[in-house]
Amino acid sequence: MLTILDKYILKRYLSTFIVMLLMFIPIGITIDVSEKVNKMIENHVPFKAIAQYYVDFTIYFANLLFPIFLFLSIIWFTSKLANDTEIIAILSSGISFTRFLRPYLIGATFVSIFSLLFGFYLVPKASDGFKNFRYIYLIGNGENEMRDNSDVYRQINKEEFIYVSSFNSVSKMAFNFSMERFDKDKLKYKVTASRIQWNAKQKSYSLFDYKKRKVGELNDVIESIPRKDTVFKFDLEDLTPVVYIAETLSYGDLIKFIAKERERGSTNINVYLVVLYKKYSIPISAFILTIIAVAVSSMKRRGGMGINLAVGILLAFAFVFLDKIFGVLAEKSTAPPIIAVWIPNIVFGILAIILLRNAKR
Repeated sequence: MLTILDKYILKRYLSTFIVMLLMFIPIGITIDVSEKVNKMIENHVPFKAIAQYYVDFTIYFANLLFPIFLFLSIIWFTSKLANDTEIIAILSSGISFTRFLRPYLIGATFVSIFSLLFGFYLVPKASDGFKNFRYIYLIGNGENEMRDNSDVYRQINKEEFIYVSSFNSVSKMAFNFSMERFDKDKLKYKVTASRIQWNAKQKSYSLFDYKKRKVGELNDVIESIPRKDTVFKFDLEDLTPVVYIAETLSYGDLIKFIAKERERGSTNINVYLVVLYKKYSIPISAFILTIIAVAVSSMKRRGGMGINLAVGILLAFAFVFLDKIFGVLAEKSTAPPIIAVWIPNIVFGILAIILLRNAKR
């Protein structure tokens, strides 16, 4: 049962967080427009595409900067409570600091659930629109740059491996194609072609300078023809996925995609796992940052709210910096992604415990 105190703090918690978002998002949009307006005019970008881009931009950056907005909003209104001596009055009435913290944790629960659902379903769609717009309209040769289309080596299933040196997404053609089939680590046959063309209407492939070598016990059998039309079990575009594909998939699709890529032996599996684990770690950070913010700002200081805000901004950016550093480390190294993603929460979780003990004293 929520008391009057719980409702009062919870209302301030949620309203300040929403106001903080509404204040900073227009600023972010204004800065982005000023940077990209010339490019948009040069490329004759349709107004409808621009409008949709800024809807996606709002959702994308609200999720990206969610920890900073939440942290600063709690620092702001809790410092105001402290400066108005409201916290002193609350604690002097016999309410413990742990009990005083309860409405903050309830607020963090609401925000975490919203962030979790947001990240599972809405953010992937916004990320897709946001990234596609940038590559199609703002980056030179963007439709090719948005794909991992150079020296692509993929495992299609347990027995088959393919390779292409490059892929053109416009013509749906790959170059220097090869496919190898193994049976218990023994090569059964190898197919090579100088080019492989996807035929969308026929749902087939055209292989140019086709050559197939079957490995026999005594002699190999070689088949060589200028062109061969055939059917494979893979989609050519699957071989060169969009570089940010994991960010654009809903939770269920992301789980299936990771399982498929792991079976194929994808070299980008850590990148995909980082995206998955962050869907859980960011909502949990709401609790950690809430405790830190309350512990830092609940004391009335001689410097007023300015000192608390300065400390808050420093800690918030330290959290984001740590999150980015270990995210990149997980993507580019052999470090386990789940550990790298959760290290910022672990470090700041320990800091939250220390600050909370000091605040109770």
